[in-house]
Amino acid sequence: MPKEPSGQDSSASPPGASGVPLIDIQRQFRMLHEELLAAVGRVCASGRYILGPDCQQLEESLARYCCVSQAIGCASGSDALLLALLACDIGPGDEVIVPSYTFFATASAVARLGAVPVFVDIEPAGYTIDAQAVAAAITPATRAIIPVHLFGQCAQMDELTRLARHRGIRLIEDAAQAIGAELDGRRAGGLGDAACFSFYPTKNLGAFGDAGLLATADAALADKLRLLRTHGMQPRYHHQLLGINSRLDTLQAAVLNVKLPHLDHWTALRQQHAERYGELFAAGGLDQVLGLPVTLPGRRHVWNQYVVRVPEGRRDALREHLAQRQIGTEIYYPVPLHQQPCFAYLGTPPVLEQTERAARETVALPIFPEMTGDEQELVVKAIGEFFRHRAPPRRSPLAGPKFLGRREEKVMNDER
Repeated sequence: MPKEPSGQDSSASPPGASGVPLIDIQRQFRMLHEELLAAVGRVCASGRYILGPDCQQLEESLARYCCVSQAIGCASGSDALLLALLACDIGPGDEVIVPSYTFFATASAVARLGAVPVFVDIEPAGYTIDAQAVAAAITPATRAIIPVHLFGQCAQMDELTRLARHRGIRLIEDAAQAIGAELDGRRAGGLGDAACFSFYPTKNLGAFGDAGLLATADAALADKLRLLRTHGMQPRYHHQLLGINSRLDTLQAAVLNVKLPHLDHWTALRQQHAERYGELFAAGGLDQVLGLPVTLPGRRHVWNQYVVRVPEGRRDALREHLAQRQIGTEIYYPVPLHQQPCFAYLGTPPVLEQTERAARETVALPIFPEMTGDEQELVVKAIGEFFRHRAPPRRSPLAGPKFLGRREEKVMNDER
């Protein structure tokens, strides 16, 4: 499931430093530090470090937020996927259809249970799993489908739900990057049999370490998940199922309880930044040389990442150009899962045209709630310089971004 690598070199620059970080989690901490430290202090004083009262509070709050009846905290988003598959009785020989263009955990949870990850292609506009490709990949051995709501936008859940219900297949949402995302007014977390969330520090709702959660409207499935996360133990030392140890730390829950009331405001700021990027790129004519991200019909996009396409093999050169100007970027994801060495045992990998193209062309630009208008201008100006200086000879050089001749009002972020 999309949970990002632990390196965070680009996330520590203070506001006003030269360059622009990909994300700066310290700005959010500085804004909430008194509340956060007080919450952590209360947990330390209580001594209830695992599945304490803060965990129950968080589960209840997130169940309401996701518009479902049940939420179950666990140790990480990766564990949430594993627990969901365990609860759905996925095991050796079962096939689970997954996108190849996603973070490793989406498929590794399948393989760890002895099941077979079946990799399919994505649709190119939203980078989420292609429902038609899923339909073509279903066999009598297919037991589950895991759509990933990638970069903060919901997958084609209506089509996938029809497929799953018709075939009696479980539908597990990988919503690690999509808390608060919606499809036709229905929120991620309530679109499948179960949904898996990550609270890795760089997520839209981030903890101080690893933490995760499952959401479901199925009370029986929720009871099974609660049992599985604590070694299948109930009562103490009596094990009803072969579970795992994946309990939510109370410290992480306390941090998330402080942050959750701000989430919708932070999401609104991300949406404003995404819209402003589009305006700035268009003003400089850069929308003609970049593939800009879109919000698909009926979606509430929460913009965990702002990912652009750079065609004609110039993505890596652009990234190096931005790095020289201390502008953070990241590639999600440079090697599709179907081409990873650890999955070579599955045999000759399929040809997934859209997945492989996205891996060659996409790059994530800085976006986070506390980002300023000046920082966005810096990013767009640097990209404009790259294309102006490196345009192919057969084309007219691009004019500099039009907005650079005037002073744009800075986007002030008063929270996170």
